[in-house]
This record gives sequence, C-alpha cells and structure tokens, in this order.
Amino acid sequence: MVRVAIAGSTGSIGKQTLEVIRASGESSKYQVVALSANSSVDEVLEQARTYKPSMVAIAEPVARKKVAEQLKLTDPKIEVVDDAAQLATLADVVVNGVVGFAGLTVTMSTLKNGKRLALANKESLIAASPVVAPLRKIAGAEIVPVDSEHCAIHQCLRGSQNVSRDVSRLLLTASGG
Repeated sequence: MVRVAIAGSTGSIGKQTLEVIRASGESSKYQVVALSANSSVDEVLEQARTYKPSMVAIAEPVARKKVAEQLKLTDPKIEVVDDAAQLATLADVVVNGVVGFAGLTVTMSTLKNGKRLALANKESLIAASPVVAPLRKIAGAEIVPVDSEHCAIHQCLRGSQNVSRDVSRLLLTASGG
C-alpha cells in the first residue's frame, strides 16, 4: 500500500489526484494518509470524511478551528494541524499542489524526509533552487514533475534512447500560462 499525502487537496491538482485514487477502486494500492488546504473548510471536510486520513493541515487559523471542531464530532482520530510540511512524515509520496511560494515548506520537508515528491509547484524550484537542489541527494528523496510541460519533458527524457541522457541545457519558455 502506497501512503499518499496531498498538499493543496482542494485545488485542481489535489482534486485530480483524489480522482485518480478513487478511480483505482476499492482494492486500490493507494491510501490517502494526509490532506492539506489553505481555507476551504467544506471541501476539505468532505475529503477527510471520504478518505479518512490520519492528518489534515489547514493554514488559515479560523478555517483550521472550524475543521477541527467538525472532525472532532465525526472523525475524532483525524489530527488537525497548521503546517502542511508535517504531511511528509506520514507518507511514502507527497503530492505538492500548493500554489506559489507557500509550497516551498512542503517541498523541503518531503525531500528532507527522504520521500518521493510529486511536484506541481514550480515555484519551489524556481525561487529556491539553491536550497532545494542539495536536498535531492538525501537517500530516498526524489522529485517527479506532475504538471504540464515539466511532466512532459520528464517523460521524454526518461523514454529517450540516448543511454547517457545528458542534457546540457533545456530552455522552457512561457511555462504555466
């Protein structure tokens, strides 16, 4: 069973990830162990009640309090925390769909914990590459791009007949829009 944490579970990447897990069926090899959202109370409550993760992280304090109160009534075993970076401790794979620079802590925590990072958050690499790049050397740490052009390039390079796959430079223009 692959334990999956989804940071940004109420956004488009998070929802798509949950759809894939749901489509894989009852006997799925995936278990959702953690979810995070910024402030989407109703959506994250529905997700938590459906997937029964061990942890839900909510960034916005008022929303976090509402989620904690509701889950205490219906699913008291689900821990509600404030920091999505904590999700990495529970998972084998962390999907980072958090928008913008806010996703950096999830990226760093996942790699520091030696986990596979399914990365849709490009800002983590663009804005903090000097900090993130060394973390890839940690045993078990792996970055797998899962969004748009970056995923397509990754797949092309992995499928290349060129055994060395040495690319000296790759220029991607107009990414993300």
